[in-house]
Amino acid sequence: MSVPLVIKLGGRVVTDNDCLQQLFSTVTRLAALRPLVLVHGGGDQVQSLLQQLGQSSHKVDGQRITPAAHMPIVAGVLAGDINTQLCAVAQQHQLLAVGLTLAAGGTVQCSQDTSRGAVGIPSPGSAQLLESLIEQNYLPIVSSIGVSAAGERLNVNADLAAAAIAQVLHADLILLTDVPGILDQHGQLINTIHADQAPDLIASGVIKDGMVVKLQAALQAAHASRRSIAVAGWQDANALTRLAKGEAAGTRVRY
Repeated sequence: MSVPLVIKLGGRVVTDNDCLQQLFSTVTRLAALRPLVLVHGGGDQVQSLLQQLGQSSHKVDGQRITPAAHMPIVAGVLAGDINTQLCAVAQQHQLLAVGLTLAAGGTVQCSQDTSRGAVGIPSPGSAQLLESLIEQNYLPIVSSIGVSAAGERLNVNADLAAAAIAQVLHADLILLTDVPGILDQHGQLINTIHADQAPDLIASGVIKDGMVVKLQAALQAAHASRRSIAVAGWQDANALTRLAKGEAAGTRVRY
């Protein structure tokens, strides 16, 4: 089996059906090149439903604070609504999608970040389930819902979840965003970021909010795999194809 590619879906693409159709046309082409695993969150949809239900929610350093009382809503949106929608679109594109959570088959283990509530800190678990699925040409689509050792459901940042799955599979990783990659203070693409550059980029405010978590996830995966990790825009099908072939596109994060 060739080296798998883990792709984290995020941003507007998971809220807009036309965007999803465009993305899955690209995913279909990528699936012909190498084994794929898709990982997704859905923070905007969670936030929208919480507001509709009169619940408040906020983020600290780009990560959502999740009271335990919110978990039925979070799990319903991520593992229910969004995951089944992604599987349905994949099926339209003749892909054999299988919807999963991080806990399925012990793929990703989670400890609880009690400072943020019912939030999980992911770490690599077992590769057995995902390897079995991709060897049989299934496309795993994994929501960022984890489970603690005590059996509590946890909300996991999807970038960090994707990094953990990439570590499980010794896979390459692409973190998709609404922009072409990580941008500098002038809005220009940064082609490469090395680990020793990251603290200054964050301290100076060049990289901020959710992109900080994305960079941290990329560095974590790059350190574990000794491979560079790509942060790229989902809109550019040619860029994604180049990345799947190991060529340059987006921002490369190297440890």
